[in-house]
Amino acid sequence: MSAVLGLNFHHDTSACLIVDGRIHAAEEERWSGIKHNRATRETILTAPTRALDWCLRSAGITVDDIDHVWTPSMRPTPRQGSWVSTEQAELAAMLPEALGKRLKLISHHTAHVLAGYLLSSEEHAAGLVIDAGGSALGTDIATGRERITGYDLSPNHIDRIHQATPTITPGPSGPEHAHPSLGHFYRNLALRVIPPGNEAEGSMMALAAFGDPDRYYKELRDLVHLGDSGHVHIAAPWGSYDPDTPLRVEDAVWTARSADSKPLDARADLAAAAQRVFAEAVVHVARHLRHLTAARTLVFSGGCALNSHLNGTLAEQSGFEKLFVAPAPHDAGTAVGAALYAWNYVLGQPLLPTPEDADWGPPPGVLPDGALAGGYRRVSDLGDRLIPMVAALLADHHIIGWVQGGMEFGPRALGHRSILAHPGKEATKTRLNALKQRADFRPLAPLALAEEAGGWFLGNADPFMNRVVRARHCKSDRMPAVVHQDGTARLQTVSRGHSGVRPLLEEFHRLTGVPVLLNTSLNFKGTPILRTAEQAVDAAVELGLDALVVEDTLVLAPHVRREAVLSAASGTDLA
Repeated sequence: MSAVLGLNFHHDTSACLIVDGRIHAAEEERWSGIKHNRATRETILTAPTRALDWCLRSAGITVDDIDHVWTPSMRPTPRQGSWVSTEQAELAAMLPEALGKRLKLISHHTAHVLAGYLLSSEEHAAGLVIDAGGSALGTDIATGRERITGYDLSPNHIDRIHQATPTITPGPSGPEHAHPSLGHFYRNLALRVIPPGNEAEGSMMALAAFGDPDRYYKELRDLVHLGDSGHVHIAAPWGSYDPDTPLRVEDAVWTARSADSKPLDARADLAAAAQRVFAEAVVHVARHLRHLTAARTLVFSGGCALNSHLNGTLAEQSGFEKLFVAPAPHDAGTAVGAALYAWNYVLGQPLLPTPEDADWGPPPGVLPDGALAGGYRRVSDLGDRLIPMVAALLADHHIIGWVQGGMEFGPRALGHRSILAHPGKEATKTRLNALKQRADFRPLAPLALAEEAGGWFLGNADPFMNRVVRARHCKSDRMPAVVHQDGTARLQTVSRGHSGVRPLLEEFHRLTGVPVLLNTSLNFKGTPILRTAEQAVDAAVELGLDALVVEDTLVLAPHVRREAVLSAASGTDLA
């Protein structure tokens, strides 16, 4: 038996265990209930204790059975002396002794890129990682901290060929800022556009579809200079985590404190300009990597790779023939990259196949015994009738909670802890955004049968909902609930290897002729995706879903008649 462990101790705390070629992985937030599992200022680091415990139990091993333990380094700046050893000792002390004595460090960005490359099945690829910040850089590479990193990747080598910390040029506010990055640039502007209480970056990307990028483009483009050899220069302090210095655009002043006072159309226009400038900078770096590597495939990871609209632009404009975005490009994915490094490069094991699903987490368990709240009632022992019943409910535009199999690893529901609906009515999106307390301009994503997706969408999507594609104009009116204002959609393709939602999607397609379902995460605003059957039924009641499916059990809301559902499963119309 061979077993390796990857851990991430920082925000998006996570654990990934690979045993005999099988991945067991989970994020600590699913147990803590704190989104991203962010530590406090007093406790910058935290161990993924419950995620690690589940991985061990799932694999049926103990800490003594693990051969290697790796984790990304994240110390902001080198200290005098052996700073790597100091960080390693701090992290090791947070683990059981058997794991702590085996712990070794890998750079943050290398863990990011390997979480994509080693699952891509590509022999040769360029790798690009962009985020707010990674490991401290040694003097053999550069000073400072990882911000933009480019790689030339093969099964035999990991060559860091491009390292850029965006330099600061003097800006309107005066002094230089110490920690510029493209990730901070995007967040800096997002905080000025999106009022508090919302996820700033994701909301700004969504709002950008409603805006005119030309209105404020010149002013924002002047803040970012694209230099030779893929370098990026950002005017101070716009590449920093400083949303309070006034940004003057035309006759208005933009700060985080004034975001909710600006008209929505102006906010949308600034968001659209910010998205365009940000994408141009990333494409600029990617084209440089294409020149350096002559690779046909680009592997993209890091926090900025969560920007699905950017990923669609990269696929079209970077010059690479193929784009592969890591299944979990955010910081939780560094645990996966660290484990894969140990599996492939340290142990010399063969590459794992490219996953069609990311169901690497725990199953939901069973629904609790006893009466359910709110008049909801369960329908059990349905056997082969379950899928036809749920497909019929969806065809009749009911909104369904769907909990199946292993929990997804990553920030997006992929058909294991989802809310599903028919995409054919705009009102469904309105209802769901209201139930989840989301802004009206936030889109909801489609999932589609992989072999049918080309008839409904233009461009190559992926199984992990990491890329925006265009909806075919002739099909948009059949799925208005999942097509965004600009005609795009963040599409997840569902192949035959998907263990969670494939049979239901096939039956829905048979009933309606539509191979697409609306898909959003089963959670409350500001909380992680829910983990257990008990949490799921509580959410169904509180959100007011029409039905919930947990493994082979159906739960119906009081207003949905059991007899009508049963007759629909027998082939007749719903009453």
